[in-house]
This record gives sequence, C-alpha cells and structure tokens, in this order.
Amino acid sequence: MVLAEGLVKTYGEIRALGGLDLAVPEGSVLGMLGPNGAGKTTCVRVLTTLLPPDSGRAEVAGIDVLRHPQRVREMIGLSGQYAAVDEYLSGFENLDMVGRLYHLGRSAARARARELLGQFRLEDAANRTVKTYSGGMRRRLDLAAALVARPQVLFLDEPTTGLDPRGRTEMWSVLAELVAAGTTVLLTTQYLEEADRLANSIVVVDHGRVIAQGTSDELKAQVGGEVVEVVVAEAHDLPGAERVLTAVGEAAATRDDVARRVRVSVNGRRPGAGVLVDALRRLDDEGVSVLDVAVRRPTLDDVFLRLTGHVAEEHPADGDASRDGATGRGRGGRKTMEEVAR
Repeated sequence: MVLAEGLVKTYGEIRALGGLDLAVPEGSVLGMLGPNGAGKTTCVRVLTTLLPPDSGRAEVAGIDVLRHPQRVREMIGLSGQYAAVDEYLSGFENLDMVGRLYHLGRSAARARARELLGQFRLEDAANRTVKTYSGGMRRRLDLAAALVARPQVLFLDEPTTGLDPRGRTEMWSVLAELVAAGTTVLLTTQYLEEADRLANSIVVVDHGRVIAQGTSDELKAQVGGEVVEVVVAEAHDLPGAERVLTAVGEAAATRDDVARRVRVSVNGRRPGAGVLVDALRRLDDEGVSVLDVAVRRPTLDDVFLRLTGHVAEEHPADGDASRDGATGRGRGGRKTMEEVAR
C-alpha cells in the first residue's frame, strides 16, 4: 500500500533523505524509528504529497504521489508532529469542517464529527473553542481529524507525543481497531514501547537511509543474549560502573548520564545472572554505590542504541531539521490541513 524507492531530498548542504526505500503491506503497521534529523518527517511529507523529492519514486495504493497527488489525498489521513487544528473554531466545528472538505455532506460530516468526539473523549468540550483546549486535547482532536474520512492509509508522525499515559494507551487501542479493519498505517515514533506494541515491522532510519529493518523480535535478535543493567546512586560512580560492566560483558558498556544507568550485552554462553553477580562484586570492590540492578532480554531501546549510537529521545526537541525548510512554515498546521483537503 505504501512504496518508496530511492527517495532523495536535500536542503542546501543537508541531505534529509539519502536514497530511502520502504514498503508497507496492506492492513499492517510499519514503525519508523530514528534519531532527530534522521529524515522521518521528510519521508512522511513526500509520501503525503506535501513535498516533492529530488529523485526517487513513491506510491500509495499503487498511485504515484507526484503524478496523481489529488487521488492520493483522497485516500489518506495525516497527523503531523503538531496539531493542525483551528483554535478559533470549536472541536465540533473543526471536525465538521474537515468532513465538508472531504465532501462527506452536511449530515454525514456532523455525524462523523460527533462519533469521533466521543471516541477521543472530547464530547464535553465539543462546543468550546480549541484555544481553550489543553495540549493533549488538541492532540486528540488532530488525530480525530486524520480519521474523519476513514482513510485507507494513515500517516502518523509521532502521533502520541504530548499525550498522557492514558491518552497514549487509548490511541493505541484506536489504531489496533483501525488496522484490524484493514487500514494501513505508517507510524514514526520515538516511543520504542509504541513501536514494539503496534508495529508489524520496523525500519530504523539514520541520515536519510534505512539502516535496519525487520520485526521487533528480529531486530532484538541482532543485539543477542541478555542485557545487564545497573543504576548507580551518584553521577561520579558512572565511570567506575562503566569500567566494570565493560570488563564483565561482551562489548563496551553504554551509559545514560541523566538516568545514571549503565548497561552491557551478554551473549548466551554465559548466563546474565552469573555476570550480574560478578559485576556486583567488582562494583563493591570499586566502592560504587548501586541503587538498582537487572538482567533482561534486549529491548528496542538496545537495538536503537546499537544501531544509532545513542538511546532514543522520548521528548524530541526539534524533530527533523527539515521541518521548517520543507514548507516554509514552522508550527503552523492550518495551511497543511488546507493542502491535504485540496
């Protein structure tokens, strides 16, 4: 349902896409992971007809996005990184407007607006202007707007950023229902739990190219073995903990200074529990004070760390470097909504 071959896009000296390839089968969820500036948002903009690539080919449901953009727009839904809602209209008026732009007709647009307001727990605020909404409420309204026309293909660019845990879990349930009904989803996210739970397959993108792909389990298998993890009491203990875990592990240990966490991979030839006991003895000899320890299977965070060299950022500061350059706009979502409607 979604196909990209050799997509290239540059902004001056910045190469946002460097020959990106991906494919999303019908009725499945493809999770796209990558660090800030990796090219995820640029890829979504190309696939949703908002940005032409410098070279390469892209299709949605077999339709070329450059040759027939209007036909593509009729069958897709899009929720970007920032809520594309009109803050001077009410929540109901926003969804009704989107329904009208999709030519649903007056009664059908209103009925769909009410249905979605209930689905996203916004019925009590339906008649309030959006400028009085909280950030999470705006996010839910934007996601509802992407679903007004019951799209065959849904593009979600970090859709649950800004939602509280309850809102995120509810959104996951909505997406699961959509996919069960046959909707195809391309999802960019930096919440690795989100990709682990929702995605049938995952691609990891860095510097505008796919550097790994597979199911969650296949990607975790690349890390191998188990992971020994230690949280130290004080920041000055981090170097000592890093030395110890590097000595007992199968590769150089990695550390997260903010969380005061050090982790190392252990292969299957030596049980993780034995490595942990050895590590604790050595940490005690080094005088390192430990708050928490664990042995666990690899996670997508470990995969991300192994492939990109750092942990995923759960609260991205800026996203792709191309955000402003792609459209000449910053956070203004109003124009984007109008473009998709056209």
